[in-house]
Amino acid sequence: MSKLGACIWLDNQAAEEAAEFYTGIFPNSRITAKTYYTEVGREFHGQEPGSVMTVEYQIDGFSFTALNGGASFTPNPSISFFVRCQDAREVDRIWQALTPGGRILMPLDSYPFNERYGWIQDRFGVSYQVSVTPAPEGQRVSPCLLFVGEQCGKAEQAMNHYASVFPGASVGEIARYPEGMEPDIPGTVMYGEIHILDRQIIAMDSAQDHGFSFSEGISLVADTPSQEELDRYWNALSADPGAEQCGWLKDCYGVSWQILPNEAMNRLLTSENEAAKHRMLQAMFTMKKIDIAALELLG
Repeated sequence: MSKLGACIWLDNQAAEEAAEFYTGIFPNSRITAKTYYTEVGREFHGQEPGSVMTVEYQIDGFSFTALNGGASFTPNPSISFFVRCQDAREVDRIWQALTPGGRILMPLDSYPFNERYGWIQDRFGVSYQVSVTPAPEGQRVSPCLLFVGEQCGKAEQAMNHYASVFPGASVGEIARYPEGMEPDIPGTVMYGEIHILDRQIIAMDSAQDHGFSFSEGISLVADTPSQEELDRYWNALSADPGAEQCGWLKDCYGVSWQILPNEAMNRLLTSENEAAKHRMLQAMFTMKKIDIAALELLG
């Protein structure tokens, strides 16, 4: 079955530091894997061979990849992560851990919609919305998409689009802006939920002047078990041919996705045949949509 995760683009070899930072803060979290750059593809990635490329980690079952990708992109609050806590004490502990070097987007306080809530962008540029909210097992963390600027007002359309792409997906609760909350537009999505690949994604419109938009700084990752499923997601989501590269795409709302057959790629790239791995890596860096059969032929 396909799985949903997220990738955080970092610079200056920060992936290890970030993964250790987060797994030290959030309960039920762990680092699961590391990968390293090689000489292969250096003309594309520009990183030193032997340096850390990615660190994979989980927070309450949600999979993250911290990527040392260079300075091309940085995370911003267009995609943040909702963190559901059992009580105010847990909210306060996580908030205090995330605060040093960060920037407060909404102060930690009591609000009409939640007894203890705050929104913060941490020192790595990653944003978290922390609140006292009951969570079913394995759903402590949810990505949140903020539709701003030219995308404002399209959150509900996007939710329906994603529900049409992923088997078993469904649109859940939607709360809309009422009259009198200018500049936000009455009827647009103040808070919405969609369930994709057994994970909850939150979507919100905002007509405020935020100064950011969706980017590769944070991307959503669909880990697919087969080429057939990969092809279906890719064809339904990709809306910008110029953004297609090595499993990455951008959809019609500007959200970046990685559609990857991670199990197949890991199997191929852990081969003891170094010449075969070299050929597969070289080919993979030049691909747009990943072609499993083409990689297998090279192995």
